[in-house]
Amino acid sequence: MTATFIYDVALEMFPPDVGLSHAVLAEKYGFEAISASDHFHPWMHTNAHSAFAWTWLGIAAERTRKSKVGTLVTAPILRYHPAIVAQAFATLGYLYPGRIFLGVGAGEAINEVPLGYKWPSPRERIERLEEALKIIRFLWEREFVNFKGKYFTLKNANLYTKPRKHKIPIYVAASGLKAASLAGKYGDGVVISSTTAKKRGSSLLNAFYKAAIDAGKNPEEMAKIVLIVTSFDEDFQKALQGIRYWASTMLRFVFKYDIGDPREIEEYASLIGDEQIASRRYIVTSPDEYYNIIEKFVNMGFNNVAILNSSPEPEKLIKIFGEKIIPYFKEVE
Repeated sequence: MTATFIYDVALEMFPPDVGLSHAVLAEKYGFEAISASDHFHPWMHTNAHSAFAWTWLGIAAERTRKSKVGTLVTAPILRYHPAIVAQAFATLGYLYPGRIFLGVGAGEAINEVPLGYKWPSPRERIERLEEALKIIRFLWEREFVNFKGKYFTLKNANLYTKPRKHKIPIYVAASGLKAASLAGKYGDGVVISSTTAKKRGSSLLNAFYKAAIDAGKNPEEMAKIVLIVTSFDEDFQKALQGIRYWASTMLRFVFKYDIGDPREIEEYASLIGDEQIASRRYIVTSPDEYYNIIEKFVNMGFNNVAILNSSPEPEKLIKIFGEKIIPYFKEVE
């Protein structure tokens, strides 16, 4: 019942220097990987941040010693051409061989609409993501690539600085069956939020496994990542207020429609009651609760656990995981 632990730094919630201090502390306490969100706009307006993830990752890799670093997740569909994503992470892979990963997803309106892009349908976003996955791999592995897709084109494109020695793993975020299949076919792992995993984790993992096997891969050796948003404090109300920042992500329409203004999203989120938040988020008042929470996902088939720490005192949760939770899941057979 072993698991790898990833510390996910929410750059929409914390300023970049504070996020760096959390990353360094997380490595000290046994987290094996550090991830960062990749947003243009945050989910909320009040006290929010929005640092550029790629810049932050380079500094995080330099400040840490051995942790793997990457995004959960980057959307290579509109504001980022997939060739530029390939170039950025190839450079990181050259500088920090064996320590870089790339998480990708089909995107969110808050990051694309503010830059003037028309928000595509779910089908178009998935099609764009599939083309992007092909392009990124081609540029990392081949010379002078030509590609003519429905959305993207390459003409004798070549990365002169490719990743050094080690393959950069790509993890694909999935909330639906099509994305899960893309993860199995083109990726090295899948990322599923804990909320989605509780509702349809088995069906998504099944789609991932089938696509991986069809592509000649062994899904048992691939990463199955569950992303858990949690807040810890001995005082329930403090822990609840710590996680309220993420109330907006409970609103399904902000993912579906072209809503890109955090001020507007915050107004909608303010209507969500404490009981609703408590019923759908992991608000924890005793460290021992985390054993059961994580065991359920490990038993479901996840072998990587990403923790997005929304606690009022984030350092406290990092230390709890380092002293109690991570050692337990390393020792249990």
